[in-house]
Amino acid sequence: MPRAGDLAGRGPLGLKGDRAKANPGHMARVAALPCAVCGSRPVHVHHVICGRFSQRRAPDDATIPLCWNHHQGPDGIHTRKDWWVKTFGEDTDFLKWVAAQLS
Repeated sequence: MPRAGDLAGRGPLGLKGDRAKANPGHMARVAALPCAVCGSRPVHVHHVICGRFSQRRAPDDATIPLCWNHHQGPDGIHTRKDWWVKTFGEDTDFLKWVAAQLS
């Protein structure tokens, strides 16, 4: 039953409430891969952000493995996005690599 003020039954905008996007099995497999940039472990599972104009998070199938440094550290995409894209390319470019690693 939807909550009051939640007429669509989907939760607040911008939050990870859309179950159609949830794929924890895929995210666990991505988490087992090495960093897509440097090959180190452990990794964080990063939802791609390049080319997105929405506040909503990308689906769980659009994730890549990044070490802390390349995710949120000094050389991280969330820390220095313009530099990161210029140096490594768009994060969405790594989705094909992830698919190849998982197949």
